[in-house]
Amino acid sequence: MENVILYVISALGISIVLNIFLKKIGVSQIIGYILTGTIIVYAFDLRYLNDSHVLEMVGEFGIVFLMFTIGLEISLAKMGSMKKEIFLNGFMQVSFTALAVYLISSFIFSVEAKTALIISLAFALSSTAVVLSYLKSSKEIYTPYGQKATGILIFQDIAVIPILILIGFLTTEGDASLYAIISDTLMSAFLVVGLLFVVGKRLMTWLLHFSASSEVEELFMGSVLFIVVSASVFGHFMGFTYSLGAFVAGMIIAETKYHHKVESDIAPFKDLLLGTFFIVVGMKVDIAVFIENVGSIVGIFFAVLVLKSIIMYALLRLTSTHNASLKTALALSQVGEFSFVIFALAGMGGLLDSELSQFLVLIVIFSMIITPFFISRISQIAAFFSKDIEECEDMKNLEKREGHVVVCGYSVVGKFVTRHLDELGAPYIVIDNSNKHVQEALNKGIEAYLGDASKLSILNAIHVEKASSVIVTLENIDKKRLICEAILKHTKDVNLIVKVISLEEKEKLQDLSINVVVDGKLEVARVLVERMISCQLKYK
Repeated sequence: MENVILYVISALGISIVLNIFLKKIGVSQIIGYILTGTIIVYAFDLRYLNDSHVLEMVGEFGIVFLMFTIGLEISLAKMGSMKKEIFLNGFMQVSFTALAVYLISSFIFSVEAKTALIISLAFALSSTAVVLSYLKSSKEIYTPYGQKATGILIFQDIAVIPILILIGFLTTEGDASLYAIISDTLMSAFLVVGLLFVVGKRLMTWLLHFSASSEVEELFMGSVLFIVVSASVFGHFMGFTYSLGAFVAGMIIAETKYHHKVESDIAPFKDLLLGTFFIVVGMKVDIAVFIENVGSIVGIFFAVLVLKSIIMYALLRLTSTHNASLKTALALSQVGEFSFVIFALAGMGGLLDSELSQFLVLIVIFSMIITPFFISRISQIAAFFSKDIEECEDMKNLEKREGHVVVCGYSVVGKFVTRHLDELGAPYIVIDNSNKHVQEALNKGIEAYLGDASKLSILNAIHVEKASSVIVTLENIDKKRLICEAILKHTKDVNLIVKVISLEEKEKLQDLSINVVVDGKLEVARVLVERMISCQLKYK
């Protein structure tokens, strides 16, 4: 017992120190937990605990709480508003990447079918933890490529559930055909999801309502823990992984008014147990194997990175711009943390050879170490291949322009703005990130340029500091804020006029030094009264 306490205290201390250091250099805390496991197992000679069932169960419940929080983020309403990004782009990315990796594994490396399937599905996934954290902190989640990346990541998170279920069936079905296993997996998954949504939704809503009404925090927290654990146990009882029930429970609660409170209350449990899972993974790392195979590990990682980038870019380019497609492809080119889960569960179920499982885990670890450094430099990398440079070259004739108006956005409001500017005879240019809108403006003889006004390179190219005014007409409040922040950071000597359509939008912009904020509803009310007065005067 004393030794167990010593191991726990040591693991906590080492993980805290490592993660503080790694945080300063921009490395995911997942790596800190993995390194903690490796240090502990070598420091105390605990290799014999690699197959501990208790540790594996604790680690698996870390994944349960992670999948529950992901379910909280994926409400049915959100999926409905991002249908194209999630279901079209996400499905194509996962299926085509998995197919390519499967064919390469089977025909080039002669890997057997079930093993190749597991590898292909794992390598098709990207790192939700690292990529979404970066997109949110950098505010690029609101850009076109950020939205596409988020949608694909959501689909990948959803896809993890059937993948984990499939591994469970592969483990128990013996020599059954792959087609039969996949069919049984899908049918059984629909059955469990249906039961949870029909019956479980009523019970969960009722329990959360009454526990919240009690105004006792521990009762509400206890109800949430009961829901997570009971839903996961139900999923496991029906023959699936614990994660399926927890994920569906999260989706159900996401539709209730308790969504945000549940998410904040559950976060400490999720992070603690998830850290335990990665410590268990770290305990399985063999340093000698890494040193012996470092060349192969690095080589395969970069091969996967290039393959995923090419496939994703080609698929996205069918419906998106070059720049957005390239950035999205680069952002999601790494191997994600759920690959750990897949390889760990497959190894436990005897679907992967222990040496191969160790080798694959090391590839994922290397990917997780590289990704934080790589993703923060996507814009610079994309600049070598994108049209941003060409766009800036096209704007060279603006170097001597002064006193003009810059209209950001050429949608409905932007079109009316340019019409009134034409009536006034005021010089102006249009800048829009949509090739369609730019082409519409050019067809009408308007000077328009393709570019993202929230980028410093574009603001420099159009010499916004020499403009008399900048009128922001976009609909998306997050994109409006990004543009305003970029302009105000670039120059304070320009009149910034921004259109808002609600009090909420105005509040989101109130901390910025915007010269004029035009409230659409307020202006419509004023015009209506003016028209009413003019009608009365005419009548008299």
